[in-house]
Amino acid sequence: MTAKRVLTYSVLILGFGAAGYLLYQTFREYSLSDIIGSVKEIPPRNLATALFFAFCSYLCLTGFDWAGVRYVKSDLTYPKISLASFIALSIGQSVGLAGLSSGALRYRYYAHWGLSAEDVAKIVLLSGVTVGIGLGTLCGIVMIINPSDAAKVLHLSESTVRTAGVACVGCSLAYLGLAAFVRTPLRIRSWTFQMPTLRIAASQVIVGTVNFAFVSACLREVMAVDADVTFLKAATAFSMANVAILITHAPGGLGVLEATVRHVMGDQASIGSLVAFRAIYFFIPFLLAFRSLLSLRRHFEHERRELERLRRLRERQTANSRLLSRAALPLSPYRNVRERTHDRHCAPLTVFERSPRANDQRPL
Repeated sequence: MTAKRVLTYSVLILGFGAAGYLLYQTFREYSLSDIIGSVKEIPPRNLATALFFAFCSYLCLTGFDWAGVRYVKSDLTYPKISLASFIALSIGQSVGLAGLSSGALRYRYYAHWGLSAEDVAKIVLLSGVTVGIGLGTLCGIVMIINPSDAAKVLHLSESTVRTAGVACVGCSLAYLGLAAFVRTPLRIRSWTFQMPTLRIAASQVIVGTVNFAFVSACLREVMAVDADVTFLKAATAFSMANVAILITHAPGGLGVLEATVRHVMGDQASIGSLVAFRAIYFFIPFLLAFRSLLSLRRHFEHERRELERLRRLRERQTANSRLLSRAALPLSPYRNVRERTHDRHCAPLTVFERSPRANDQRPL
């Protein structure tokens, strides 16, 4: 077993262990009836609005892959991009190690549609950059506008938090500046990275930030039942939770998300709201993506069998055409005697040699 595989398994084991411990700490005071009752207290209107914001978020996530596909200069259509993005990210966000799990699914689909392994790797890389840029921009905006909540979580002064927010926004602006003026590949040790165009970079910043804003709005809707939860506080809680998820690598942020939001929001984050958010943003898209995965797999298999049938049909048609063309050729006096003889026991015919002068033939 290679060191890379050992490291991957170790991260997964630690992630599941941390997720289980945090889930136990979060839910140990509640029974199953308490959790079900808390979920039922959420009005249907809030649940419907949360579902709408989740849909908008996954619509923005398709923009992550759109930017990557345009970055590799492919003309793949948006419906195919959106399908691959939804399946890959919905499953990747739920099972953990999204870069690896969603990358494998992306390769399966994009390679089937004609993209190379290098192109798929660039798409996954640019999608990861979009996640970082979007999350960093939203964190920066939240820390600048609402530094008090972030200061309580990070145990820092408000001025320090506001300075960190300015730095996060500054990183996004610097990324746009590099995209606008730097055309030579950037080198970081053995890695090289070709900056995207300004148009693609701007779409990354906008779509990435709006995506996380929609997720924060989804979280706010399920929590705004017993208390008046502001969007900025919900965005602060979700941003801090995502930073914790990136550090711990917990599968799907399981346990880490709930514990961090609970720590930031306090009693405003009821246990039912956390369960409802997990179901709306993670479980429902995962089930839909898994069903789409199976349907697309059957479609690819049917397509493969159909192509194989057409290939065999073309081969048979080609073989029949050759036989017909040979049968249609006239007998030539220059062909070998044995090729013109149907019975091996027949006496060979006399073969004449054509002289250069017309009508002058003499037997061999």
